[in-house]
Amino acid sequence: MQNAYYDEEESISTEEPHFEPEPEEPKRADAKETADPRYALAVQLLRQTHETLGHVLDLMSGSDAKMDATRIAELMVTKRQMGRTLEDLSGSRVLEGVFDGNAMIGSDGKHYSVPPNYASKSRLVEGDVLKLTIRPDGTFIFKQIGPIERKRVVGCLAFDASNGSHVVVCGTATFKVLPASVSYFRGDVGDDVVCLVPKSGTSVWAAVENIMKK
Repeated sequence: MQNAYYDEEESISTEEPHFEPEPEEPKRADAKETADPRYALAVQLLRQTHETLGHVLDLMSGSDAKMDATRIAELMVTKRQMGRTLEDLSGSRVLEGVFDGNAMIGSDGKHYSVPPNYASKSRLVEGDVLKLTIRPDGTFIFKQIGPIERKRVVGCLAFDASNGSHVVVCGTATFKVLPASVSYFRGDVGDDVVCLVPKSGTSVWAAVENIMKK
């Protein structure tokens, strides 16, 4: 009689089990980085930001004036590098400049027209530092990043017939003002005007803060 248990034992293979290796998962980061160069730029920007924050913390906790000056210089270089990286990443061009009362004088020496409505509503004062972003489609976006210290003066709205525009007379000083500001407040000749001008130094332009009707 055949032993059932013995037959079952004989039927079991004595060979080593063989398993097919599982396929490796694709490296998503590498694939993305290869497919989209913006990924590499984004990583570079994050690393630069991390290094910059480290420099700022060191600067705040340090007491060596010479070392502080060196770190400030390093921060300025890093800022410029980050600006260039952002331009590469977004396709936009970014530059800074100073508002001259009517336009922005860029760091490249060129004049860029500031929309009168923006300058008027933002009450931009001659000497304010602006940042201009020029998008790939040609759109200009201005942002005030360094307002100059300012003071209020009160004057009388007048009309300069020589150039056909309104001015504000404050004692012995006469300031040009944006027509958009006068129109917004519906100013008339003789009205009192509250203006913003640089706290120190002189200026040709003034920002209209308010107009008090006579």
